[in-house]
Amino acid sequence: MPIAGLTQRAERFIRERMPLRALPFRPDISLHTPTPQSGLIGWLASEGLDEAPPYWAYAWGGGAALALYLHDHPKTVAGKTVLDFGAGSGLVGIAAMRAGAAHVWAIESDPIAPAAIKLNAVANGARLHLWTEPDWPDTDIVLAGDVFYDAMVVSRSLPLLEAALEREADVLVGDPFRPTLPLNRLDLLAQFDVDDMGGNTPVHAGVFALKSRTT
Repeated sequence: MPIAGLTQRAERFIRERMPLRALPFRPDISLHTPTPQSGLIGWLASEGLDEAPPYWAYAWGGGAALALYLHDHPKTVAGKTVLDFGAGSGLVGIAAMRAGAAHVWAIESDPIAPAAIKLNAVANGARLHLWTEPDWPDTDIVLAGDVFYDAMVVSRSLPLLEAALEREADVLVGDPFRPTLPLNRLDLLAQFDVDDMGGNTPVHAGVFALKSRTT
């Protein structure tokens, strides 16, 4: 299936079936969000993507915590080049632009996510640039929400974030204290009770700074 065709169909589905909704924890940011009437799972199945969970369709707890942290501490990213790693819906990148970031790159492997990132960014008057090259761009800071949710993802994500740290980028992580979170490598900066994946029960999430192995 041609990627360009999939992207166009995804954009049309998101615009037509996933209404914009202001986030309860950041009402200044709105995301295209599925409802029970959206038929999201059926549409993914029709595209042969029913094996890929639509993580891009929801605000995750770690991303929500990062979005709140940037609201409270805009100087973290103001005037800087930012990489939103595991961008999903684009929430963290949008929050970085709201806080005054000079440039935001977004990295996300899901084939539908670029469509969601584009539409959510446009809806919020933010400019996010999708990065698709193997090597990461030079950035001042990497923001990583919910990239440690199981052991396999940890094994893939942690070396990439460590490499960014070695290139002298700051690395901030948002996560709702999942069991696989490598706490021995992280310094806790802030804690929030936030929504997670569209659920009605808030989760406790933290924002952390990644430490170098020599610290």
